[in-house]
Amino acid sequence: MTPVIAARGLTKTFGDLTAVDGIDFEVPAGESFGLLGPNGAGKSTTMRMVGAVSSRTAGDLRVLGLDPDAHGPEIRSQLGVVPQEDNLDPELKVRENLIVYGRYFGIPKAVCAKRADELLAFAQLEDKARNKVDDLSGGMKRRLTIARALINEPRILMLDEPTTGLDPQARHVLWDRLFRLKERGTTLVLTTHYMDEAEQLCDRLVVVDHGRIMAEGSPSQLIRQYASREVAELRFGSDRNADAAARLEGLAERIEVLPDRVLLYTDDGEALLERVTDLGLHPTTSLVRRSSLEDVFLRLTGRSLIE
Repeated sequence: MTPVIAARGLTKTFGDLTAVDGIDFEVPAGESFGLLGPNGAGKSTTMRMVGAVSSRTAGDLRVLGLDPDAHGPEIRSQLGVVPQEDNLDPELKVRENLIVYGRYFGIPKAVCAKRADELLAFAQLEDKARNKVDDLSGGMKRRLTIARALINEPRILMLDEPTTGLDPQARHVLWDRLFRLKERGTTLVLTTHYMDEAEQLCDRLVVVDHGRIMAEGSPSQLIRQYASREVAELRFGSDRNADAAARLEGLAERIEVLPDRVLLYTDDGEALLERVTDLGLHPTTSLVRRSSLEDVFLRLTGRSLIE
């Protein structure tokens, strides 16, 4: 099948700054595809080129079979876009935000009204239809922004850091709405710097740093390839972590020393903790967890996603 998005050598520069550095990727229809990386990695710049609102400097890009630089309006009419910051109209009521936005696409008012009611139900906002936007919580505003992006029945829904700033409960409600879209076959393209979000939502993702793709695959594939089964997190104190790590050499497959803790990568975290104690080392806190995409990123780049 022809991918709905195909990039080859995609590059974007701003003067001497290379924000996106010759990346290649494809997104088939119906996939949930993620760009995972820290702030400034080039994720949002890539999204803007795919969304036909920023021209590329070099390389080839096709969205729905079209060149965004030459067919911007045609592409944008088939996209739903959820920006990093909610840009809802505070002067309009909740339902009116959907109807007015739909009119921008030339959709008849009666059709907009019907879709608005369906989308408010989907977003669990029916009881807020007549409220002003400012009356909504952060999570509700985010769900309304997603509902608005669906008013034109897009073939691709693009979400830029969809849950930044939301509390855990609001994030899980939003994830549930996105799961439902995946089940309907909507193609999702999202950027995030939350590894748990990428693991939950993405069928496949690319790890991006400094405008380059460091790795590509499903979350489970990347974890298997670049991390051990478990990680032991030990805290000895910021002034003692480095010395303790030196004594732990050879105890684990890999050791990472972070400012606040030491990470030991192993297949059996509990057995490793016993060996740490046998060496006469007693961390102030210890935790054994499964490896995550955060560990993949640390392995690939030598730094944390949240730096």
